[in-house]
Amino acid sequence: MSRSAPRSPPPAIREILYHRRLRHDFEVLERYEAGLVLQGSEVKSLRAGDVQWGDAHARFDDETRELWLHGLHIGEYRQAGAFGHQPRQPRKLLLHRRELDRLYGRLAGKGLTLVPERLFWKGAHVKIDLCLCRGKTKGDKRRDLIARAERRDVERELARRAKRG
Repeated sequence: MSRSAPRSPPPAIREILYHRRLRHDFEVLERYEAGLVLQGSEVKSLRAGDVQWGDAHARFDDETRELWLHGLHIGEYRQAGAFGHQPRQPRKLLLHRRELDRLYGRLAGKGLTLVPERLFWKGAHVKIDLCLCRGKTKGDKRRDLIARAERRDVERELARRAKRG
């Protein structure tokens, strides 16, 4: 009987950046985890935490059907000198072909967009969570705020009764 080698633990996930306003501005329909193609100076800047969402979104290149992330600002790494990167350049996203084909078909539908939710390290690789979203109207946002306030009031009352009882 042969023994298999002990399993290595799953790679540690460390969050770099989280999009806090995503759920306020958009209704999330689906989520995808994608890899990100980066240069060395971009990786160094990410380790230093020099990154901002801005108006980051993903869209397809119609000729090649590749998915690109636009609007993500990764600050320049000063020690890179002439070999550095442009802070707001488009960055290629890595997904399986079947996921890309499915997304391409879904984005043809009206009013849908791909917005990044979080940027994180998964082991030694930088990954990004993309959400297929539909924009919310002011009325939708208002309804969500009211529902959240009502839930908070109910939970507060239940906690108060449990504490008293």
